[in-house]
Amino acid sequence: MDCRVCVAAGDFLVRLSGGVGQIGGFSHESEHDLAMMVSDFLENGSVGAESCCSSDSDSGFSDLAFLPEKISFYKHSMDRYESDLLSMVHSFMLSINETDLHFVNSGPCNTSCIRFCLVKRLRLSGYDAAVCSSRWQGCGKVPGGDHEYIDVVNYKDNGSTERLIIDIDFRSHFEIARAVESYDRILSSLPVIYVGSLTKLKQFLQVMVEAARSSLKQNSMPLPPWRSLDYLEAKWQSSYQRQFNPDGESIKNGISSDHKQCSEHLKRLQHALQLEVEAERLLKPINSDNNWRLKPGRRRHSSLRIL
Repeated sequence: MDCRVCVAAGDFLVRLSGGVGQIGGFSHESEHDLAMMVSDFLENGSVGAESCCSSDSDSGFSDLAFLPEKISFYKHSMDRYESDLLSMVHSFMLSINETDLHFVNSGPCNTSCIRFCLVKRLRLSGYDAAVCSSRWQGCGKVPGGDHEYIDVVNYKDNGSTERLIIDIDFRSHFEIARAVESYDRILSSLPVIYVGSLTKLKQFLQVMVEAARSSLKQNSMPLPPWRSLDYLEAKWQSSYQRQFNPDGESIKNGISSDHKQCSEHLKRLQHALQLEVEAERLLKPINSDNNWRLKPGRRRHSSLRIL
């Protein structure tokens, strides 16, 4: 039962059942489902790992060198509303500091604090933003789970709406064991924070599943079910509930040590985001039109005025 130590001991038990790189990403029930699935995969190797992911296509050894071009195309294929929202999200994420987190949640902390801080700023700027908690039941070898992200509802002039997804730690969903060098380059080409439609999100997921399968296969390792397209899609396409404010009492005065983990995670995200923003700035000329300005005609769901 080699399988390169069965996908590096289940990606180190999927980062100690922490939600595939996420802090506080799973409930106790889904942690149990995931632990059972990882244990079964370690015992049985690749049995059932591919068959449970019916939507994944096996294209063999794909040429990973071309996948960063796909990712770059998807990253820069956005309309004005998405571009404005992306710039706004970047600006707000870089402006959040440790003190802000203590005014969000007084209880045990996870990255919800960062998300609620971002949602508060977006709503004050006129966006219909909320923290979304999704949950899904296990199906076959794909375990049940839950995930937390942000969405923004865009109210268009023709009366229709479009739901955009914001995931503040997008790259963490695709970290794999013993990745080949070309896979690491693909991973680093992903946006630090995903902002866009569900349709575009699925395009990113398909590319990363293809890249992960190819990277793992080069090390004679199978694609584990927690890296499948079915499992990834479930995070953002499952039923969800929207929240504008965190549960619990208002934060009391003083600094709580409970926020240490969240503060460290915020610093890591901000550092990665700063590097990405600088790299993007070097690749394109300065746009005289201020990208982060709100469109004058944009319809707002919130009754609050832009400050």
